Amino acid sequence: MCKPRAASCLHEHCRGVMKVYKSNEIRNISLLGNKGSGKTTLAESIIFDCGLINRRGTIDAGNTVCDYFPVEKEYGNSVFSTIFSVENKGKKLNFIDCPGMDDYVGNIVTALNVTDAGLMLINGQNAIEVGTQNQYRTVGNIKKPLIFAINRLDNDAADYDNALNQLRETFGNKVVPVQFPVSTGAGFKSIVDVMTMKQYNYDGDSGKATVTDIDAAHQDRAEEYNMALVEMAAEGDEALMEKFLETDTLSPEEIVDGMRKGLIDCSVIPVMCISGEKNVGVDRLMDFLGEVVPTTAEMPAVTDTDGNEVKCDPNGPTSLFFFKTTVEPHIGEVSYFKVMSGTIKAGTDLTNMNRGSKERITQLNTVCGSLAKSNVDELQAGDIGATVKLKDVRRGNTLNDKDCERIYDFIQYPAPKYQRAIRPVNESEIEKLGQILNRMHEEDPTWIIEQSKELKQTIISGQGELHLRTLKWRIENNEKVQIEYIEPKIPYRETITKAARADYRHKKQSGGSGQFGEVHLIIEPYREGMPEPDVYKFGNQEFKMSIRDKQEMDLDWGGKLVIYNCIVGGAIDARFIPAIVKGIMDRMEQGPLTGSYARDVRVCIYDGKMHPVDSNEISFRLAARNAFSKAFRDANPKVLEPIYDVEILVPSDAMGGVQSDLPGRRGIMMDMSSANGLETIKARIPLKEMASYSTALSSITGGRASFSMKFASYELVPGDVQEKLLKEYEEANKDED
Repeated sequence: MCKPRAASCLHEHCRGVMKVYKSNEIRNISLLGNKGSGKTTLAESIIFDCGLINRRGTIDAGNTVCDYFPVEKEYGNSVFSTIFSVENKGKKLNFIDCPGMDDYVGNIVTALNVTDAGLMLINGQNAIEVGTQNQYRTVGNIKKPLIFAINRLDNDAADYDNALNQLRETFGNKVVPVQFPVSTGAGFKSIVDVMTMKQYNYDGDSGKATVTDIDAAHQDRAEEYNMALVEMAAEGDEALMEKFLETDTLSPEEIVDGMRKGLIDCSVIPVMCISGEKNVGVDRLMDFLGEVVPTTAEMPAVTDTDGNEVKCDPNGPTSLFFFKTTVEPHIGEVSYFKVMSGTIKAGTDLTNMNRGSKERITQLNTVCGSLAKSNVDELQAGDIGATVKLKDVRRGNTLNDKDCERIYDFIQYPAPKYQRAIRPVNESEIEKLGQILNRMHEEDPTWIIEQSKELKQTIISGQGELHLRTLKWRIENNEKVQIEYIEPKIPYRETITKAARADYRHKKQSGGSGQFGEVHLIIEPYREGMPEPDVYKFGNQEFKMSIRDKQEMDLDWGGKLVIYNCIVGGAIDARFIPAIVKGIMDRMEQGPLTGSYARDVRVCIYDGKMHPVDSNEISFRLAARNAFSKAFRDANPKVLEPIYDVEILVPSDAMGGVQSDLPGRRGIMMDMSSANGLETIKARIPLKEMASYSTALSSITGGRASFSMKFASYELVPGDVQEKLLKEYEEANKDED
């Protein structure tokens, strides 16, 4: 039996019949913060205060409600986002507890897109950290309100004033304190709330406070902060501003209204202060979230793929967006969704707009991490829920009632920055591994799987080494498939830098019908806007082109291939031209230098010979392939490598080490800027040199830096690198014909 608490429990094993919450009673909040800021511990206190558990678990003991997957217990930190729902004073609060490490940023992106505000914990000892900056930028990109809570103020090294000053310096004047501690460290047991202008005194870790008047020693500071809060609340509303100018104050209810409007337009960031571990200030934080966080209906409307705004209307057509799937012990696949509009009831039949299939929602659940899921009869617009035993629903799918055609695709994930080729130790498990990887991608879309025809490898891309190490742990420990990672091959490209001519005769006679085909061609580098071919000179010979036909192909791997048929006099019958083109494409797909794709080549087929009996398509395909290879080698060929734009966020004191590392990676610094103790370095670095950059950067900076990377262009490799690549390719293929 759960103990009755100050806040109500919404789960049926504690309350009996489940309440149906109206749209205006629901708040959706992402729980954010750098690793070590105390998110999971705070979640435990919230769940305890709301009566869902009798005692709070700890990360060290591995028994918290939110970190319950085996890999999370092994690592001792959050790996997946966890949804937990509680009730506080008649309002339902849906939280999504997000991992703090940058490798798991996909969870944060998903959570922020389906919630209406972010609650970011700040470690009272460390204040602004690299993860704080990264997550703040993610919140800003998605345009969601943000609330700071300075946590761990019970630690002896905690410094509230330093943390508040850093927040103001880093994020500007929109940072406004709602509370401040009477003292920090072991004596952190009381907070002053300048919105209610009351002092909250806590005894033990029960989470219950005695509310008193503010101590005289803190009255002046409270009045100063209250005035700043009132001014901030008044700025976002004309009527409140008039009231403030007339009376020089606002009521607590008016401050709430003004602050909610400031949150909606992201012009204010309130600051709370708590200790999740000691359960100090958690009850007041919950009250604040229930009062101030806007509902889905108050936030800007989401648009569907047709650009139509979708209002959060419980009376509108039923429309669900599925944003997360997990496979959980003893349950199987669990699908999490947000009700975008309308009201969903158990037993409703819906249409999967992405897959064209029908689905019956046989049961509706509210969830709270590892606790037993609770059935509910219906969920209204804006709410978050879960269901099981769906036939054909994937993450990102939209399910609608009849006559509703909406589809949602509003979540944009960051580009990957760490890659490895993956293969099973036992080759017989290749197919099984493929199925596992596809399922893992469903759970975390930032694990990207590519079967590379070019590299002949299965490539796994993610957000960092730890991200991929987590995947390996799960495959080996949960799925019992042993795998290995190897450095992926680099997708080099080949091209030419001057014109060249070649011809080749393919002739084969071995009894019966023979093979005969001869092709003469000229190749040159292709560039946009170049004039049509006319006359070429090689030595003392001149070759004039008479264009009969032109094929211009955009290559799947980038660049172009342009082929001109300049054959006159019937030297080669037109029916053999497609075979010649296939022969050229064979070598474009496997360049003569390193076997990489070739690009940006223009070809003129100007002459050849055929035999009335022995000529056939395979003969001209082989002749064209070999003629193209000969010409390519004579056209001063070059190898191109992929270059990436890399942006590195690093603390100032680690700047020197990061800069010194770049030349060894053939990196070129493009720009540098600084703000509030953090430096941003923009550089261009070859992909070959980025293979283990995530690990190296962590080593150089003690894990305090982060980076992102994006493909920029293909550029020529240095001569010594090209020579090495050619030798490696030749050595690897010396035994082949």
